[in-house]
Amino acid sequence: MTALVAVAHGSRDPRSAAVVHALLDVVRAMQPSLDVRGSFLDLSVPLLGDVLRGVAADGHRSAVVVPLLLGKAFHARVDVPSAVAEARLPSLDVTIADVLGPDPRLESAALRRLASVGVRSRDRSLGVILAGAGSSHAPANALVSSIAARWAAGSGWAGVEAAFASAATPDVPTAVARLRAQGARRIAVASWFLAPGFLPDRVIRLAGEDAVIAPPLGADPEVAELILHRYYSALTNELAEIA
Repeated sequence: MTALVAVAHGSRDPRSAAVVHALLDVVRAMQPSLDVRGSFLDLSVPLLGDVLRGVAADGHRSAVVVPLLLGKAFHARVDVPSAVAEARLPSLDVTIADVLGPDPRLESAALRRLASVGVRSRDRSLGVILAGAGSSHAPANALVSSIAARWAAGSGWAGVEAAFASAATPDVPTAVARLRAQGARRIAVASWFLAPGFLPDRVIRLAGEDAVIAPPLGADPEVAELILHRYYSALTNELAEIA
């Protein structure tokens, strides 16, 4: 069977890799017969190229690389294809699947994380920040902003604002100020991050001591289901192109 090689960005924070591995354990539990391996682009090990070489050494002839990325920014468009190319494995047919976002399952996971810290809909005293990493690639930021706008229209909260930890605006303090201006007396932060690390920690610091902070998406069953969906979609598209 074609191996599934998931690739995350990587972080110096060991919590990040631990959460990625926990998420892949959920994937394995859902599909026990599938060879599922985890890898990283940088800062964590094993790196993507090393894992692909291991897949080839173990006798696989094909693999699908599933980027554990929430949007199609630089890492998805440049780093993942470059890492695959640099592995130089002519004996291994490698297909790169779509990134995880956008997908309703990610939104469901983010809302469940909010609910896990006591956030409820129809609370007019509450303003919610949907916090993402931020990118120099504008469409990646626009995706987060569109989700925030959709939540704002149907949640019953005082307001919902997108905010970014780096490389894009608005930042978290600006989003907090906007929500206060809309009448929010309390602030909650929804995480558009897969795992903890440097940027999620920055969001927490900037949100203020009184903010309610939801954990990252993490080892959520719907995120695991989405990884499998991306894997099988890539296989189907590959077969269609061959036919």
